[in-house]
Amino acid sequence: MDAFYASVELLRYPELAGQPVVIGGGRRHQPVLQPDGRRQFARLADYTGRGVITTATYPARDLGVNSGMGLMKAALRAPQAVLLPVDFEQYRAYSRRFKAAVAEVAPIIEDRGIDEIYIDLTDHPGAQDSVAHDPHGGVRAVALDIKNNVRRATGLSCSVGITPNKLLSKIASELDKPDGLTLITHADLPERIWPMPVRRINGIGPKAGARLAALGIETIGQLAAQPRAELVAQFGKSYGAWLHDAAHGVDDRPVVTHSEPVSMSRETTFERDLHAKRDRAELSAVFTELVEQLAGDLQRKGYVGRTIGIKLRFDDFKAVTRDMTIDHPTAEAGTIRLAAGLCLKRVDLTKRIRLLGVRVGSLRKASAPDG
Repeated sequence: MDAFYASVELLRYPELAGQPVVIGGGRRHQPVLQPDGRRQFARLADYTGRGVITTATYPARDLGVNSGMGLMKAALRAPQAVLLPVDFEQYRAYSRRFKAAVAEVAPIIEDRGIDEIYIDLTDHPGAQDSVAHDPHGGVRAVALDIKNNVRRATGLSCSVGITPNKLLSKIASELDKPDGLTLITHADLPERIWPMPVRRINGIGPKAGARLAALGIETIGQLAAQPRAELVAQFGKSYGAWLHDAAHGVDDRPVVTHSEPVSMSRETTFERDLHAKRDRAELSAVFTELVEQLAGDLQRKGYVGRTIGIKLRFDDFKAVTRDMTIDHPTAEAGTIRLAAGLCLKRVDLTKRIRLLGVRVGSLRKASAPDG
């Protein structure tokens, strides 16, 4: 998805289209409706604090403002950029819509987070066909169907990279954003991929990038020119061989459509911030409901777990988590509530609470033997 969080916010505030907009503010940065019906937005120039950018629109990125950058630093580069608070509940709702829209066209999907998926089109009807003298016309047509379906379902654009494998598709999906559709074969590597910096390969981080630079290897093409044995000698058998394969566009990982969950959780954001003492009855009722919903999820899906945890987000948007491990795996609401309650006792509850969540981790199938 293209600048996903920011794009969702532009649906809510269409008057911001084409403007530099940064997502990462707190509740105090909600737009204020003026008497004349127009909205007044917070600006980066007025921000004080230690927050970071969650995402930004493309006009903001053009000003040198990017995800993960401190908001104070960003204010120096783009002081007039609009600052909006994050709304993860809204983003998750649009994430579900976008994935359902893709699944209607191509159901073999690997979920890679809130705004990204891999799709296997190998056996998709028509994807391997040639259309109108284009040897890849069939797969382009399927990709266009996916993009159009996502736009109909969400009002948002996405960028699609079509390649023989996941490694290249990750790179290709970024090349023509926003609203891109990029097809790359192995024959395109010298022209399209090899001139890029090595860090464009997902899996080459800052440390490996620095080590490669020290060896005079800055582009993917330069990496591809290195003998496999030399890379193995420098980086070890496994990672060295992977570097050689990645530079040549080799990646045999399948699209994984299902994996066993490691945890399950339930959480809710309150319409108004609640105080642990003054709103104790309301908090207790919500806490119990969350635990019962979570226990129902576990039992319905056939899982039990030993690690019980809680999550709180306060009115200043600071979050804390606590967890504990119990002796025997459980999916029972009473046991979960008791352990989660003990976790709550380890938290300073003097500030008002914005969000409350309960989690069960270290999951295994309920039918599996204990221990």
